[in-house]
Amino acid sequence: MSASKKLSIAVKALYVLEKKKNEAQTSFQIAGILGVNPSKLRRVLSMLVKSNLIESTQGNNGGFVLTKPAEQINLQEVYCSVEEKKAFYLDVHEHADSSSPSRRFNNYFLDLYADVQVAIEDKMRLITLKDVVDEIEINYKI
Repeated sequence: MSASKKLSIAVKALYVLEKKKNEAQTSFQIAGILGVNPSKLRRVLSMLVKSNLIESTQGNNGGFVLTKPAEQINLQEVYCSVEEKKAFYLDVHEHADSSSPSRRFNNYFLDLYADVQVAIEDKMRLITLKDVVDEIEINYKI
């Protein structure tokens, strides 16, 4: 399983907005800083706007800004804003025979993945954008 590209882009964009919190940043500016595809970034930014994590303003000084302090934004909010599927998603095919081994395996994994998903989101709820910024600043010297 690979990490979510949308989640990664979203967290990186929020990082930039936190570091540049005194001035709105355009999608072009953020894309340039992060070295990401501007159209992919705009799609992610629009999801963050819909979730009220950031806001967009028009005009000469327009751009994107955080709607609340970094310590009030957690990774679970960001994750739920940009992901359609859960991290542990199982594509199951229905079987007419409820006693088939395949169906029993699917049911087992559906229950297991649901438990893992809850654990992931519980952990993400405890990590704020401020935590991410601080960790990167201290340990990764960006």
